[in-house]
Amino acid sequence: MSAPGTPLIHVLPRPDWLRVRFPTGPNYLELKNIMRSRSLHTVCEEAHCPNIGECWEHRTATLMILGRVCTRACRFCAITTGLPVGVDNGEPERVAQTVDDLGLRHAVITSVARDDLPDGGASIFAETIRAIRRRRPACSVEVLIPDFAGSAEALQVVMDARPDILNHNIETVRRLQRKVRAKAFYERSLEVLQRAKEMAPDVLTKSGMMLGLGETRDEISEALRDLRAVGCDIVTIGQYLRPSEFHLPIVRYVPPSEFAEIKAEGMALGFKHVESGPLVRSSYHAHEQVQRAKA
Repeated sequence: MSAPGTPLIHVLPRPDWLRVRFPTGPNYLELKNIMRSRSLHTVCEEAHCPNIGECWEHRTATLMILGRVCTRACRFCAITTGLPVGVDNGEPERVAQTVDDLGLRHAVITSVARDDLPDGGASIFAETIRAIRRRRPACSVEVLIPDFAGSAEALQVVMDARPDILNHNIETVRRLQRKVRAKAFYERSLEVLQRAKEMAPDVLTKSGMMLGLGETRDEISEALRDLRAVGCDIVTIGQYLRPSEFHLPIVRYVPPSEFAEIKAEGMALGFKHVESGPLVRSSYHAHEQVQRAKA
């Protein structure tokens, strides 16, 4: 119940195309036990991803390094905000062991933002990539990185470790950046993607957006053009889902037909692959994305 004098926010009913089953099943339970026993975190859990049941049943998870406390407070994100404590230098090897034990062909590694660290956590990203390469050479590695506060040196550390995909999300259109993202900038995110492509032209670059926060169709098109202008190869586009009453409200639910139109527009602009749909998230069908992009 709202406090006296607090304006009521109209809550939109969730459409049928956004309903998912409660996560259960043997693979889901096994992965959950593995993560807890090795003190590992996944963005699937921390960000309340609606696809966790489907992905974990297919033995796919996005591992989140550098702890579970983020130094930023983005208004769309469910991850805990605060002051992280230290760095776990044994984490890269535990992540690599888990990737090997799961028999992954494609591993996705992300992190919280660590503005408290001089390199933003870039060295831990790099060591995680190398550890996976040592244990499972045939596994492709995708990293979903923060912006490292715009540090080209930190980005170079990650690119020197040679990920197969460098992913950094712009999250929303230009006009809504300051409303949606804390301490992040649209132009800086584009610069991260451009620099990554310049540092390693053969590494695929990727970005993603959420829809339903009040953006217009023209603004979505502008963002797609901006991403292509910096050489971005892959883009993911999904529906924003509000994690709690304390986060930004949903302005509208985008129908599947509109997501299909945006996918067609993106492919016409020259993206190697566009994953666009209501339940799409950055690492949704990630292995298929890299296969299609390379093809």
